[in-house]
Amino acid sequence: MVNSMSRVVDAFWRAAAYCLHPRVIALSILPLLLAAGMAFGLAYFFWESAVSGMRSTLDSWRLVETLLGWLDHVGASGLRSVLAPLLVLALALPVIVVLSLLLVALLMTPTLVKMVAERRFMGLALKQGGPWWKSLAWSAWHSLLALFALVVSMPFWLIPPLVLILPPLIWGWLGYKVFSFDALAEHASVAERRQLMRAHRLPLLLLGLVTGYLGAAPAAIWALGVMAVALAPFLILASIWLYTLVFAFSTLWFSHYCLAALHELRQQRAAERGAQSLPTVEELLQPPPAPLPPLP
Repeated sequence: MVNSMSRVVDAFWRAAAYCLHPRVIALSILPLLLAAGMAFGLAYFFWESAVSGMRSTLDSWRLVETLLGWLDHVGASGLRSVLAPLLVLALALPVIVVLSLLLVALLMTPTLVKMVAERRFMGLALKQGGPWWKSLAWSAWHSLLALFALVVSMPFWLIPPLVLILPPLIWGWLGYKVFSFDALAEHASVAERRQLMRAHRLPLLLLGLVTGYLGAAPAAIWALGVMAVALAPFLILASIWLYTLVFAFSTLWFSHYCLAALHELRQQRAAERGAQSLPTVEELLQPPPAPLPPLP
């Protein structure tokens, strides 16, 4: 366990250093532009209808209407007009996170993994255990499961401690599944990938949990209340940029850890094969066979 933790820390600092590389910074621009363009395009065509639908839904809930009446009574009537936009933004945030994750996995991860392999593990053979389409399908499927888990867990977010626990746990599980697969897709075979993800499950879950909390941190910029609605275009752009950086760092962290584990696994297998090919002590001490008698 101590050895695994030292690997986790070593991979963390290596990933942080790689994030400062100009190539990594340049790679983060394309997912940012695509995600921002899609977000603003959807907002342009569907924002008004989404807010109107949310207002009509809130008006049909007697409990919400009672709450809004109480807010009017205490002089906070301004919150009535911004409650529906705030809820729409809150529901859109998980979609922005998943969109950023998929774009990073598709556009940045192969290059980042190749960069780590070329700089640290030049002799690591490529076994193509997961082609790009399989990696994309894996990421999309687990992203849908994570979104479903988020929607199901939303009622529990009203309990103050759980709102700080459940979303990072779900994002952590998603990061563990997606980043581990992507880090090993090019270099590990299917059997190697399954073995490593099973043998290093606890350290990889720890990486996923930390990256889950890192991924939840950008949501703090939305804690501006009424100002969040007025600053929504800038906050959306800032959120996508922060999520892109977090997911790029997470990719590098998982890549350093997983490729190091794969390199060690292959070294162990090579050492075992070499040991099996060497003669044993009993074979060395055994006398040579007697020569055959000469032919008559």
